[in-house]
Amino acid sequence: MANIFSFCVFIVLSSLCFSKAQHVKVYELKRGYFSAKFTNYGATMLSVILPDKTGKLDDVVLGYDLVNDYKNDTTYFGAIVGRVANRIGGAKFILNGVTYKTDANDGKNTLHGGSKGFSDVIWTVKSYKKHSHVTFSYESFDGEEGFPGNLSVSVTYMLLHKNKLAVKMMAKPLNKPTPVNLALHTYWNLGGHNSGDIMSHTLKLFGSKITPVDSELIPTGEIVPVRKTPYDFRRPREIGSKFDQLPHGYDINYVLHKSRRSRHLRKVAVVVESKCGRKMELWTNMPGVQFYTSNMLKNEKGKNGTVYGKHAGFCLETQGFPDAVNHPNFPSQIVKPRGIYKHFMVYRFTAH
Repeated sequence: MANIFSFCVFIVLSSLCFSKAQHVKVYELKRGYFSAKFTNYGATMLSVILPDKTGKLDDVVLGYDLVNDYKNDTTYFGAIVGRVANRIGGAKFILNGVTYKTDANDGKNTLHGGSKGFSDVIWTVKSYKKHSHVTFSYESFDGEEGFPGNLSVSVTYMLLHKNKLAVKMMAKPLNKPTPVNLALHTYWNLGGHNSGDIMSHTLKLFGSKITPVDSELIPTGEIVPVRKTPYDFRRPREIGSKFDQLPHGYDINYVLHKSRRSRHLRKVAVVVESKCGRKMELWTNMPGVQFYTSNMLKNEKGKNGTVYGKHAGFCLETQGFPDAVNHPNFPSQIVKPRGIYKHFMVYRFTAH
């Protein structure tokens, strides 16, 4: 009887351990007053808490109270999106003479990897240290959302010093060439997630060209200068200062300036919220960044009962160019089995 009882206990405990391994959890990184939270559901950034110029702490990332609220949402709050971020026109592309049809979840186009992209899967926690980093991994299978080949993916969030957050995205094709273009879809509001719109934030963006889009937000294939257009942020100005010249707001890919030193990251942007004094600087190794002013947010119930309206946050999603699989003149996103996709981002936060 004792042996049977022990065996039953072992089975129950084993089942609990297995079940626990499948659970979605929250992981906090913290140094001093600077802290951030993440979950292995979608490798999602849940919050970033920073002091303002008076020392007051605020969460500057839009999101939800519960992790369950992130499941199958339409905002992509804080998620890692892929296998190919942004849009693929016509939900198809040709690679090595083979036509691949991807999931059409945005009209006739593919958006952020399809109906169940990387933002809607449970990632494995590979490593976690509260004062330094958390690493999530995911094994994408051949044919997932229509993409070819098995792909091993990892994302590491790292706290550097007391005011820097680094993000490292890696992907390795295991058996077939495949397009890879990951992006972090965080919505920022430096005044605090519940402080209203981001129109008065001042932005400097280090890109003198954009890739124009059609009515379905698919790139035309052109690369045009921003000079004398409302897309010109080469000199700092308020985000909302030229909204009257745009139909809906900003949702466009910028071609980033190359670093003068080949081993250095490109500087992407500097954003300042003057009332609280918070400043965010961003660097990357990617050729583009999608600047998005949350034009599609509408009465979205978020953290602490906050209702996010249109333009409640801004996104700066470093990336390869949208729909690059269908535009040979854009930098290629095809990665071969012996190659490795590497995407780096570094944020630096200050307050004055």
